[in-house]
Amino acid sequence: MPTALRAVPAALAGALLLAACGSESASPGGDDGRVRAETLCPSDFSQYGAPPPAESSVGPSGTPTALPLPSADGAAEDGVKITALYAWGAKSGCDADYSAEFEVTNRGTEAATYTVIVGFLSGAGGAVDNVERTVDAVAPGRTAKGTVVMGQLPGHAPEVSGAEVIQVRSVPADEASSASGPCPASGVRVYADEGDAAMGLRVVGLHLVNCGTRPYQLNGYPELELLDDDHDTVDGVRILQGTDQISTATGGGGSPQPVALRPGEAAEAVLAWRNTTEAGVGDPVNAPYIRVRAKPGADPVMVLPELDLGTTGRLGVGPWKKDEAHRDPAATAPATTAPATQRP
Repeated sequence: MPTALRAVPAALAGALLLAACGSESASPGGDDGRVRAETLCPSDFSQYGAPPPAESSVGPSGTPTALPLPSADGAAEDGVKITALYAWGAKSGCDADYSAEFEVTNRGTEAATYTVIVGFLSGAGGAVDNVERTVDAVAPGRTAKGTVVMGQLPGHAPEVSGAEVIQVRSVPADEASSASGPCPASGVRVYADEGDAAMGLRVVGLHLVNCGTRPYQLNGYPELELLDDDHDTVDGVRILQGTDQISTATGGGGSPQPVALRPGEAAEAVLAWRNTTEAGVGDPVNAPYIRVRAKPGADPVMVLPELDLGTTGRLGVGPWKKDEAHRDPAATAPATTAPATQRP
């Protein structure tokens, strides 16, 4: 969604990476503090930029320059700590400008999936860019490593000299939402889009995709439970059936109708609210998480719409409607020709 709904905007989401290419055992630094040659350009970025001239006999090493952190033993923010920061100059041969490595430690009692926003900072301490990364299914008591990458920015962006953890969100691993990847045991994927925001009106779409092998039936509204930063239930918010009381321009009105989804088909529902704050009405309400059940008895899925409800105390939810614009990637993928059988 336009980043107005996020506490911190996420940028270059397609360039976010969990691991660097090369050996998994490669260390970002040796005992002498230098970056080892095994630390290559993070995957999904061009390792060498443009192809070198044909007469060139020496290729780039892919080795970045390590930048100092404020403290190598800095305190973790909600279990996440920046462990390294690198600059990828022209001589490194990598199309990225900067990358940061971090560790996330699960201090809870169940496996959790984390969404981390890391800020790249200028020498003056201002934000140059904020990058989001999801780390899947970290077991209790375990620590996982991740990498975020800042791609080349247009214009004359200031040089990066620091990085910090801006925001951490966590959900139970078995309730994590996903728009792609393996199909859950429920046979459906449920996730929230990036939404839209204008003049205090917030709109987010909930999406459900039948990724299973059987038809999936819907008839009604998603069941919602609002949760705060600590995953505790947020009380005092009215969840309205339909969004017309919030705005008639959101597309979440009308009565529920039966929706039958064949494998590969999808449905959507609209969430709408206003972030108005009125003096003397009460404290503003923020609910980063919503636990969603597509219908009564369905497996719960936690999404991160970052609800900033102000003092309005109302959230509108529209009925499930078939998403006619959805196209199943598997159904539109080009067919492959089976290889000819070879005789001995």
